[in-house]
Amino acid sequence: MAKSAKSKTDRASGATVLPIDLGKMPPQNIELEEVVLGAIMLEKDAIVSVIDILSPASFYVEAHQKIYKAIVDLFTTDRPIDILTVTEELKRQGTLDEVGGAYYVAQLTSRVATSANIEIHARLIQQKYIQRELIRISSEIQTKAYDESVDVNDLLDFSEAQLFEIVQGNIKKESVPINLLISEAIKQIEEAGKREDHLSGVPSGFTKLDNMTLGWQNSDLIIVAARPSMGKTAFVLSMARNMAVEYKRSVAIFSLEMSSMQLVNRLISIESEIPSTAI
Repeated sequence: MAKSAKSKTDRASGATVLPIDLGKMPPQNIELEEVVLGAIMLEKDAIVSVIDILSPASFYVEAHQKIYKAIVDLFTTDRPIDILTVTEELKRQGTLDEVGGAYYVAQLTSRVATSANIEIHARLIQQKYIQRELIRISSEIQTKAYDESVDVNDLLDFSEAQLFEIVQGNIKKESVPINLLISEAIKQIEEAGKREDHLSGVPSGFTKLDNMTLGWQNSDLIIVAARPSMGKTAFVLSMARNMAVEYKRSVAIFSLEMSSMQLVNRLISIESEIPSTAI
């Protein structure tokens, strides 16, 4: 009877080495991969439900990666997607024999009767891919962590970058029907019309600026750029003060240059009209 592996101590370094169970298979669901590919070739609009969820790398089987890549290429060039077009695209790319030939492509459609749950299936496939990526990254981090020549700060940067890449790849921007957007836009216009200042966003307290911007909007990223000592901090603090005091809005300030006390002193200077050098 095989005994379960236990951690052991490396005699040379004294470090505890955690064994890797070589009997484990990477997370995967080949049946779902076949179902999703088959559904895409059966239903002309099925690809729309998964194009933002899956990439070729999401599939575990290499043949499925190549088939999905051919499907994506057809979709991005606005060509129809079915058994024949996918087969022809694979032939054009020179990968038809590598995926198992036209017979295998046709066989995929027999795995599914409808594409009703294709988005759920696609998300399950993507989950397996993320698990595989986490295992891969963990292995790389472990290898680098045992390497004494690797700087620990570089290792932290590497680990953070790898995990961030997975997170970014898993973010899906949901599509929104235009009728909902129009309704929301009309609602905002009506609300702005009821306000005395007719602004749709948060007022900065600078009238001419607000007239040009209609106030700072929720989705805005505003960059204030100028040479040193031109009043950037004073301008931003003035806006923050106006939003908080005049318009009762919550404001948070993060500064990489000035301490909290320095920022407070600047605010006191602005509010009291006493030069900051005199405080």
